[in-house]
Amino acid sequence: MSDADTPSGASVVVIGAGVTGLSAAWWLARSGLDVVVIDKGLVGWEASGRNGGGASHYQSPLFAEEQRMWPQMDDLLGYPTEYVRERIIIQRDPDLLDHYRAVGRMCSAMGYRVDDLDAAQAQEAVPLTDETCLGGIHLRFGGHANPQRTVQAYAWALQDLGGRILQHCPALSIETAGGKVVAVETPRGRIACDALVVAAGPQSGMLLSPLGVDFPLASARAEMIVTEPAPLMRIGGVDGNGLYGRQTLRGNLAFGGGPHEWIAMDATGPKARPTSPLVRNLARRVAEMFPRAAQLNVIRSWAGVIENTPDGRPIIDRLDNPGNVTVATMSGVGFGLSPASGHAIRDLVIDGICSFTEITKLGLARFADLEPDWRERRGWAV
Repeated sequence: MSDADTPSGASVVVIGAGVTGLSAAWWLARSGLDVVVIDKGLVGWEASGRNGGGASHYQSPLFAEEQRMWPQMDDLLGYPTEYVRERIIIQRDPDLLDHYRAVGRMCSAMGYRVDDLDAAQAQEAVPLTDETCLGGIHLRFGGHANPQRTVQAYAWALQDLGGRILQHCPALSIETAGGKVVAVETPRGRIACDALVVAAGPQSGMLLSPLGVDFPLASARAEMIVTEPAPLMRIGGVDGNGLYGRQTLRGNLAFGGGPHEWIAMDATGPKARPTSPLVRNLARRVAEMFPRAAQLNVIRSWAGVIENTPDGRPIIDRLDNPGNVTVATMSGVGFGLSPASGHAIRDLVIDGICSFTEITKLGLARFADLEPDWRERRGWAV
């Protein structure tokens, strides 16, 4: 990834080169706008490049667009994302199995096929498990992609359309005049703009606060582990035992799944990135979920920093004041929804309204009466 020269201005400045910011920038560039993306670090360096890669968010208003777009993304971007359709959820707990079968019925009622799997069928579909698996569901939609490949694909595709990306170029301040944002100040100089998109992850609230915008977020590390390669399964996207993740094309098992480790953030990121004790917990649960792979060594672990809203749902909104600012935070589900969230952000920037679904419920106004000590009340304080 080669950085562009610092421009004096652009139609749209996007703060944040995670998957949401990159997708928004790509959608905007596809519409003919001159776009500059700036980031304090590297493209996809936080949770956008360090996640389970899932693309099956059936509880989101962006779900239908997510499902429509993902099968097209390799062709549209012109670079591989390693997207693979379908997903399986298996369970060792009968109550959780009942829960996910109810989820399957809900998805079927929405028009998306889901098959119930009994114990034998689930063990055949997921050969790394064993008789401790009681059954599961087979999602004939959704799927997963490679996070690292995908953020790179967005970035290259954006550049192919003339978009520019400035890495290691944080937004220092946002300049306003006449009720609108007119420029972003960076260490490399001032970049004027007609519109601004703030998709800066945990730093979003810090950037918006001087504008008088209360953007409630709590920051956490999302830990993942990766094992040695296992024999390839026909469907590599398997969830269960409180885990989400995928089997890579090489056979590695890459899995994560709470609890989050709440951390303090400043404008540059977390103060430290220590190895977390959650790694041992993850390794145990992966071994329980895949007993026939329990002998594999964990070869690496990594964590991306994610931002969480008070209700756990994304915020995607165009502000009233300043009126040319669109904000987005995906609260831990940004990767899979990125083709749809980028489309929604594009619509808000250009048209002021999302064209393909109703996203009022994702608006910032729902937190207007949020209690000041909401982090402490939820046990999310550092």
